[in-house]
Amino acid sequence: MINFNYETDFKLSSEHLISKWIIDTIKCEEHKLEEINYVFCDDAYLHKLNVEFLHHDTLTDIISFDYSVGKIIQGDIFISVERVRDNAKDFEVSFEDELHRVIIHGVLHYCGYKDKTDDDAKVMREKENYYIGRFPMN
Repeated sequence: MINFNYETDFKLSSEHLISKWIIDTIKCEEHKLEEINYVFCDDAYLHKLNVEFLHHDTLTDIISFDYSVGKIIQGDIFISVERVRDNAKDFEVSFEDELHRVIIHGVLHYCGYKDKTDDDAKVMREKENYYIGRFPMN
């Protein structure tokens, strides 16, 4: 099950399409979905979580809490819509493309991909690009 929650005025335009895409990604990675809760929020909301739980006094676009066991995916993913919007401008991509990248980034972490080293980050980016290319258009 995938749940979408909103702590800001933002709302996804197609929860059904995004859910299908996430589920397909998890299957393609040979994992099984239990539950993912997405929470879309603003910078202040996510900054508070970053300080409280990760002890990082910085802004970020995503924080994920992974409760997965083995190949059974379960977790909470918090996304700052403000940060995604700013990053889209900085990277000169559409808001939707950057949002999709962040949405799938959290899922890929749950599937075991890391991004702390340059090599791991490169693999993560390749996977993100691959799955963004698989996003259903209608």
